[in-house]
Amino acid sequence: MAAAAVALAAGCTPDASGTGTGRPSAPASSSPGTPGATPTDAPTADGKPPSPSSTFPTATPSTGAPSAKPLMGDGDENEQVRELQARLRQLDFFDRAPTGFYGTMTAGAVKKFQARRGLPETGSVDETTWRQLLSASRKPTADELKPSTTNKLDTPDARCMTGRVMCISKESRTLAWMIDGKVVSSMDVRFGSENTPTREGLFTVEWKAKDWTSTIYHTPMPYAMFFSRGQAVHYSADFAARGYAGASHGCVNVRDRAKLSALFDQVKVGDKVVVHW
Repeated sequence: MAAAAVALAAGCTPDASGTGTGRPSAPASSSPGTPGATPTDAPTADGKPPSPSSTFPTATPSTGAPSAKPLMGDGDENEQVRELQARLRQLDFFDRAPTGFYGTMTAGAVKKFQARRGLPETGSVDETTWRQLLSASRKPTADELKPSTTNKLDTPDARCMTGRVMCISKESRTLAWMIDGKVVSSMDVRFGSENTPTREGLFTVEWKAKDWTSTIYHTPMPYAMFFSRGQAVHYSADFAARGYAGASHGCVNVRDRAKLSALFDQVKVGDKVVVHW
C-alpha cells in the first residue's frame, strides 16, 4: 500500500524549456542668492573686474572610486556563468565541462586567473576580471559550452564516503555510484528547473521500477529508482537528445542508458542517495 501511494505521485519528465545600467545623475541646483551661483559683470568694491573664481562656481573633483560590483559570483546559475567556465577551460583554469552554476570550483578557477593577471583574488567576477578574460580567450563554440563528453567528478560529499551510495553533485552534474568510499561507476546527470528543483539532502532508495511511466506526465521513466516523494534517478531520452538545453521536473535525469541499466542492477532498495552542491 505504501509503494502504491508513492506511485500515485511519482513521475517527472523533461521540461521543454531550459532556463546595472548607468543612470544620469540629476543636475545640481543652486539656491537663489548663493554667492558665485550666477555669473555677473558687476565690478567689485575696489572697482576692478571680477575674477573668474568670483563669477563662476568652482567644480570640486570627485574623489570617490567606482565600486567593483561583481557581475558573477557564488550561487549564480545562468548562461553567462557557462560562458565564463568555457573561457576559463580554454585557458586551463577550469578542468570540467561547463555547468552554468557558479560554485566553489568556479570560484577557485577565477582566483587562479586573477592571480595570473595580477588582479585581486576575490573569486568573483567584476568588470575588470571579465574584460581581461574576454581579451585572453575566444568566444566559446556550441560544443565548448555544452559538450557531450562525460563531466569530471566532483569531490565526494562526506556522506558518500561510507556504505553503498549514489553520490549526486549538482555542481559537476554527475552521479557517482560509490561503495565504501570508492567510485564504481559514474555518469552525467541533469536536474529540475528553477520552478521544479531537485531536492537536496540524504535519502534512501525507496523502490525501483525498470519500466515505469510517469503517473503525472504520462511519459516513460526507464530504470527509475525513487528516493524522495516521487523524485527518482531515471533514464531520459530527452536528456540524451538535447543535453542541458532542457531540464526535468525534479528527477535526476541520466543520458547514458547502458550505464544506468548496469547501475540499476546493482542498486538495492535501502541504499543511500546523497544530492549535494
